[in-house]
Amino acid sequence: MEKIKCFGFDMDYTLAVYKSPEYESLGFDLTVERLVSIGYPQELLNFVYDPSFPTRGLVFDAMYGNLLKVDAYGNILVCVHGFNFLRGPDIRELYPNKFIQRGDTDRFYILNTLFNLPETYLFACLVDFFSNCSRYTSCDAGFKDGDLFMSYKSMFQDVRDSVDWVHLKGSLKEKTVENLEKYVVKDPKLPLLLSRMNEVAKVFLATNSDYKYTEKIMTYLFDFAHGPKSYFDLILVDARKPVFFGEGTVLRQVDTTTGRLKIGTYTGPLQHGIVYSGGSSDIVCDLLGAKGKDIIYIGDHIFGDILKSKKRQGWRTFLVIPELAQELHVWTDKSCETYTHSCIHRLYHNRFTWFNFQKRHICVVLHIAAAPLFTLCVELSVLATE
Repeated sequence: MEKIKCFGFDMDYTLAVYKSPEYESLGFDLTVERLVSIGYPQELLNFVYDPSFPTRGLVFDAMYGNLLKVDAYGNILVCVHGFNFLRGPDIRELYPNKFIQRGDTDRFYILNTLFNLPETYLFACLVDFFSNCSRYTSCDAGFKDGDLFMSYKSMFQDVRDSVDWVHLKGSLKEKTVENLEKYVVKDPKLPLLLSRMNEVAKVFLATNSDYKYTEKIMTYLFDFAHGPKSYFDLILVDARKPVFFGEGTVLRQVDTTTGRLKIGTYTGPLQHGIVYSGGSSDIVCDLLGAKGKDIIYIGDHIFGDILKSKKRQGWRTFLVIPELAQELHVWTDKSCETYTHSCIHRLYHNRFTWFNFQKRHICVVLHIAAAPLFTLCVELSVLATE
């Protein structure tokens, strides 16, 4: 870490942590409303988001309408049709080797961001609804209603288009900024963290969000006299990652008074307090006077933030995985329970009155399923007496 000269941050689900399940429920409801507005049945409005069902990293099969959990090599671990979990023989009928080609992006869509959680659950809801509704007849590749046929692929595209509409043109951002306390976590330690980072290195923000939304969120998170701009050497909005890590787009300057972009390409040096739009990772390196290995970028998107920045630019990367907190909690609870039961068993059979256990170290090794980007090792100390 002593070699790092620049700390880069994404905003959504990184600096700005959205409250779960409130934020996902909002996105889910707005997407359902959009689907109904384009002709889907009114009954869909009765859907209620269940945060216990979806998990990040599932794959949607647009041919058969299944949600799949696969390992790093494409082997199918779990297959769900609606809310019906398929057994081994049923899975092999659809996938003879219990294996998929993840590179077939026309058929298989990886739901690999936290923003994908609402649509993951929505896919299951839609398949379950059409499978059990008497008006529709199920087929291998979709549903029929009289002479009308709707494929899973077209349903998938409708959901994807609706999600994009909600994020880009709908009221998701508007409703979020109207009630920031409900949807965004405000951590008073965040400004202190960035201040300390700024003492030893440059700090920059590169987000896909537009300026007006970014300004509202960051002002809420950094509600102090100096404001959010004082914590960053460079602020860049409308980054369009992962394109940002390749050819990028034109770098422009934002008029922070109106929120509009100024005419022309920005060609000047880095200026503190200026907000930029677009650009590329190469431009960021030039403005900051840094090389790829000098930068560590922190984000939540395993593809858009981590893989592309690492492979194309050689940036060091830090993946934010909030789900690990719950996974560690479950894992350690089970480990401690097993350890305690084992000790009680030994105590009974050896008839020891007192049994002193030395401190044991458990190394929890968690591999990211989608790619072996890094391994997180957490040392947990377990001390038991009697």
